Amino acid sequence: MLSGPVDVNVTFDDGLTILYTRKFTGAGPDSKTVSHQVFTNTPGTRARSAGASPRRPRGRTSCGPTLCPRPPRAPEPGGVYREAVRLATWNVNSVTARLPRLVDWLAGTKPDVVCLQETKTANFPAADVEQLGYQVAAHGDGRWNGVAVLSRVGLDEVTAGFPGEPGFPDAETRALGVTCAGVRMWSVYVPNGRIVDSEHYGYKLAWLAGLRSALETELAKHPKLVVCGDFNVAPADSDVWDPKAFVGATHVTEPERAALEALRDLGLVDVVPRPLKGSNPFTYWDYRAGMFHQDMGMRIDLFYATPPVAGDVTDAYIDREARKGKAPSDHAPIVVDVS
Repeated sequence: MLSGPVDVNVTFDDGLTILYTRKFTGAGPDSKTVSHQVFTNTPGTRARSAGASPRRPRGRTSCGPTLCPRPPRAPEPGGVYREAVRLATWNVNSVTARLPRLVDWLAGTKPDVVCLQETKTANFPAADVEQLGYQVAAHGDGRWNGVAVLSRVGLDEVTAGFPGEPGFPDAETRALGVTCAGVRMWSVYVPNGRIVDSEHYGYKLAWLAGLRSALETELAKHPKLVVCGDFNVAPADSDVWDPKAFVGATHVTEPERAALEALRDLGLVDVVPRPLKGSNPFTYWDYRAGMFHQDMGMRIDLFYATPPVAGDVTDAYIDREARKGKAPSDHAPIVVDVS
């Protein structure tokens, strides 16, 4: 059993402020420490105009292979302009190992809000991204899970985990909710499931059911909501490179896909990003030699949004370039521009 919580507030000489660090520490040989943190030294400075009406997605814009430019501000009725917002989600597969790449990507892509998964740390390296103007909320236990949200448009209502979240056996660090510029954002890292009909598979389905219940409550309070991250489920056969290669495997089974459908039944829209190369909207490629270069991948990183957010999407793309190079994550970021 976990004990705690303990809240600590510390301000360092360099201006980094830990608003709170809450740690739960268990006893015995299987004990662990789980922490979630919020860091800030630059408050959010921008928000969309209140009462802005939803807009239908415009035609997809074209851009070069390495960087899609930020969209211009969109005019409101009467000629008043509001800021466009760039959202993103990325399974970084260890923020410590991927930190230089993450910092470079943030500087080049300039997202306003980024949901990260599989951070694999209980102590998020906040100082490195704060230099770019981001506040950080992180929820991790230092093992193989962990989620975070980076924002430069405000960071409020931080919620680590969700009520009734299933565990294995204890709740893991797989979900983090925050509010940024009036949009409720959830960064989620769904359990892998490993083998069909195993305990891990049952845990995965229970976790997705718990997420649906939590989102149903959230949607009653937040009409503008996004839940995104690594869902470890391909919604359709077209979302894997070869359906025959996945027969009998997890990520493509009917119960898993039904769990995704149950999320969409809440009114969430699947914002499918466009690939910058080829025709497959894959977001994950195994590290095994040749998988990435042969585009033998899967679309398991998803961006679900309520209609007031999805209706304002002007572009959504998979930054395949971020999967290239030395020591990359095995996932590519999804970038979504909202007017």
